[in-house]
Parts: sequence; C-alpha cells; structure tokens
Amino acid sequence: MKNTIQNPILPGFNPDPSICRVGDDYYIATSTFEWFPGVQIHHSKDLVNWELITRPLNRASQLDMRGNPDSCGIWAPCLSYADGLFWLIYTDMKRYEGNFKDGHNYLVTAPSITGPWSDPVYLNSSGFDPSLFHDEDGRKWLINLQWDYRQREGGDRFGGILLQEYDVERQQLVGPIKNIFAGTELKLTEGSHLYRRDGWYHLLVAEGGTGYDHAVTMARSRNIEGPYEVHPQNPVLTSKHDPDCPLQRAGHADIVETPNGETFMVHLCGRPLPGTRRSPRGRETAIQRVEWGSDGWLRLADGGNTPSLEIAMPGVEFIPPAEEEIHTFATDALPMEFQWLRTPHPERIFSLTERPGYLRLFGRESVGSWFEQALVARRQDSIYCSAETVLSFEPEDIQQFAGLTAYYNRFKYHFLAVTLNDNGEKVLSVMSCADEWPSGSMTISDTGSDVGNVVLAPELPVSLGLDIREGELQFRFRQGEAEWQTIGPVLDAGLLSDEGSGRAHGYFTGNFLGMAAYDISGRGTPADFAEFRYRRLNELHR
Repeated sequence: MKNTIQNPILPGFNPDPSICRVGDDYYIATSTFEWFPGVQIHHSKDLVNWELITRPLNRASQLDMRGNPDSCGIWAPCLSYADGLFWLIYTDMKRYEGNFKDGHNYLVTAPSITGPWSDPVYLNSSGFDPSLFHDEDGRKWLINLQWDYRQREGGDRFGGILLQEYDVERQQLVGPIKNIFAGTELKLTEGSHLYRRDGWYHLLVAEGGTGYDHAVTMARSRNIEGPYEVHPQNPVLTSKHDPDCPLQRAGHADIVETPNGETFMVHLCGRPLPGTRRSPRGRETAIQRVEWGSDGWLRLADGGNTPSLEIAMPGVEFIPPAEEEIHTFATDALPMEFQWLRTPHPERIFSLTERPGYLRLFGRESVGSWFEQALVARRQDSIYCSAETVLSFEPEDIQQFAGLTAYYNRFKYHFLAVTLNDNGEKVLSVMSCADEWPSGSMTISDTGSDVGNVVLAPELPVSLGLDIREGELQFRFRQGEAEWQTIGPVLDAGLLSDEGSGRAHGYFTGNFLGMAAYDISGRGTPADFAEFRYRRLNELHR
C-alpha cells in the first residue's frame, strides 16, 4: 500500500526493539532469547520495508546458551552508532524464575553492521535491559534496571534504573553507581534508554510488565543523574485502556530521528488471536510517528497514547512479503529465516554438506532439551499459514523420531514424527505438549490405524505438512504422488503463545515452525530434509 506504514513492521517474534540511524540507513535490533545466533538486526531505507540482514552473536566466544531455561538467553539488546563503530549491548539471562535473575550484560562492537563483531566485554550483572548512552561531551553511560530479589513495597522486584560511566580505554564500568529513576505507579520499570535534546536528558522506560498492561513512560532532567520529572500525560504509549486495539501489549520502545528532523518511536506489541488473549506470533515490532511539543515533551503525532495500525508515510510504498518461501538447502549456508536452539556448535546438530541438497539433522536430546536439541525452525508470522517438508529417515527403534514441528518451548509444542512402532514398522505419530507446566507431560494422539499410528511404506520419503487457521492446527502427510491426507486431531494452535493456557507461568517468545530430529539412545541417527515450504495464506486460501 502506498504512503502507509503497515504495523507491525517486524511481524512474528521480534520484541524489545532498539533502533539507530546511520546516514540514510536504519537498523533495528530485537531480542532472540534462547534461539541461536543471537540478536536479530533488520535494515531499512524508508522505515516501511525491512530486511533481516544479520545476527551478530554467532560464535561460542560471544554466546553459549546451553542450559538456559525457556525464555532466557538474549534479552533486550541496545544498538547504537558512535565514533565510527556500531555498539551492541545485550543481556544473557541464565535464570529468571523465583526471586533471582542471573543475567550478565555484555558489549560487542563492529565497524560495519555485518561485522566483524568483537568478542564481548563483560559489563555487570546487576539487572537486565542495559542501554549505552553516548553523551555530547564524548562520555558514555550504561543504564540498566536494578533487580531487587526482595519483595519491594507494592509487589514487584524492579528496583529502579542504575547509571554508571563506561570507560572505553579500560573497557569497563567506572565510578559510582547511581539509581536515577525509581519508576512510576505503573511499576515494573525496565527497558530504559537515554536521549539528549535542548539541554534536557530524556529517559524512556517500559513499565507495567510485558503483558496487557505494558506502557511507555518518559521523564526528563537537566542533570543526567536526575532528579527526573515524569511526563505530564504519562504514559506516552499503551494499549491497556483499549482492549479492541489491534496492537496490544504496546511498550518497550526506542526513538529515532530522520535526516529531515522527523521523529519515530518503535515499540513492541502483540496481536492476539481474535476473541482471545493468545499471541502465537509473539511480541512484534511496530512504529509510531511522534512529535516534540512546544513544551519539550514527546507525544504521539496523532494525539492520545494508543498505537495505530497504519501510519502515514508519503512517497513510500509498502512491499508485502512473498506468499510462499521455498528452501531447497542447495547451499552450504542455512537460509537466514532459520535459527536453532541454544548451542553455538551447529555442526553437532545439522549439516548442509553431508548430503548435498538436504538439511541433515543429527538426532540429539529429547524434545524441549535445554542443552542440545536438533531443531531448525523459522518464525510463525501469520495466523493463516502452512508449512511443508520432505523427510527421508530410517529409524531403528522407538527412541529415534524426526519430523515437522510447531514449537514454542518445552511445554508447548505439536510434533508430527516418523518413528518405529513395537512391530518394527515405520509409522507417523502426533506428539503434543499442551502447556503442561511444570510437568512437561506429552500426549501421543491415536492417528487411526490398528496399531495406533499410520504405517508408512519403508525406505520412501514422506511429505509432512501443517496448516494453521487462527487457533487451529491440522497436520497432514503423503508419500509419493498420493494425495495429502490429514492425520491426528485438530490441535490447539493458540496454546503455542506467550499466554498459552493462561496459567501464571509467563514466557516471552513466539511460535516457530520447523524440522526436528531426536535420538534419545545417543546414536545420533540422521534425518534428511529435502526442502521446507512456508506459505502465508491470503483470504482465498483461508
């Protein structure tokens, strides 16, 4: 559509955006949590059309998340440009449950957005959501929230925003640590960024938690150390008062100025399934036009504080993504759309060269392992979509299984797997974990044959497919030139979301569709995938 930005600009799991501009180029960094490589960076020339160009944390010396629980890993990166370098700050969260959060903050730099990115410099572990501010006098300051393991008055453990100077030459934080902002009555103060304008230091924070009370708060001070006065119409952005707004959970923002002086705010959001509070696409990135008022405060250009689905952008045309992506694994590099879980040693879980033209997965630990799981997948970015793959796999016993999966985390997945039955026949099995926290119990659906599962012709590839229509997921299969057949029950796709069944245990990622292989005998049995197709279905196909 011409002259319009369509929100979200980064659909599918792309939360906690940090934006910077270098000349005419815009870059957004987003969180990747337990998915490797770490940090997604998208590029745009017009703020409308975005392309994923790199994931900078791509080797063991930068990031090793083996053992990180679900929804840990890379939290809230901050991307900036100064002194001829790109600066990327990030948290590697090792634990987030209970009173404690063990998160370590690091800095990497690069002369170009595509690298080479340095090995990390350790900064601190006092709290997550770190951000680096480059002041006009050349000094650099790190801010991050302070995690208070005690129960604070009012019920949260978010202890305010800490400020400390960063010494570039010594590559370490120096000087006193000061708590510059305790937050507002919205509570859960996190996601901080600093800006300087007209003699004011402007502090932007996320508050209200990353659920349906999420919000953007702004405050300012003449002194970087405060005290900070809160915006008179706070919060600057939120959806919490408008349950009908298509962009829910709006918060965790950053701002950028264009070469001609316009200002835009990027922020996370979620698009729940119709009539629900379930967001299988996870937290996404949207953008809003904002303006500095005559009183020096920033506000949405259209007034109010509710995010808009469409933003006027004269002279620019939105180019929608392709309806279908077909990946044939014909090169020795994994297509950019795909990631895997936790390990910095992908050679142990997959190969693109052992059988040219195939993605070979080596069966590893069980479904949901926090250490070495052979799962390669891409984000679900539409609630009307399908995925297909072609699998060659010869299991030797029931402990080996491979196939097509819709995977959120170890407690939320649906899996169409090829394995063996007790009769030694190759069969299809539908396995699911329907948000069974904390047990992780899996159910295996009866697919309708007299041995409990569909029996496949031996030594013949099998095509596996799935279709998602809002909150419903249906698997299907075929062999050879046969017609597609549905298999197993209609499954709950809405469970594959942050909110899941609505239990109190929270997660922060999004649903992935992909290929997986498991061999819990430890023999590493290979599974070969000839292709992967992903389709975004338009109204005619729904």
